[in-house]
Amino acid sequence: MLDKKTKQKVINKFKIHATDTGSSQVQIAILTEEIKQLTEHLKKHKHDHSSRRGLLKKVSERRRLLKYLQKEDAKVFDELAKILKLKIAKKMIEDEEARQKIEDEILAKQEAKAEAAELAEEKRVEEENKNNQNNEE
Repeated sequence: MLDKKTKQKVINKFKIHATDTGSSQVQIAILTEEIKQLTEHLKKHKHDHSSRRGLLKKVSERRRLLKYLQKEDAKVFDELAKILKLKIAKKMIEDEEARQKIEDEILAKQEAKAEAAELAEEKRVEEENKNNQNNEE
């Protein structure tokens, strides 16, 4: 748990406006500080399983907030990740890029299939028209 002075310093550093205490950026920064403190505690007290569980909960909460921030405002997400030196943010960016690449490939394949189907339909219509003209003659 952060003491009041440390928490207030973090809030002052990352707040968006004068009364901001709950924006995603502030929450992520506070969680990051708490995670750092818990990590140091667990280095000394390896068998403190309840603190380990609390650490894992904080890490997953921060991950959820980071995903939300990445979706809502990628620029702010990148800046925050650089300031806080978050490794997980790099992984999230790589995962997002990989997902986007796969989506683009799928869309390209779908477009190619649609074009092929359209060409086949045009050929069929042309042949049908030729057959109709030949039958009329």
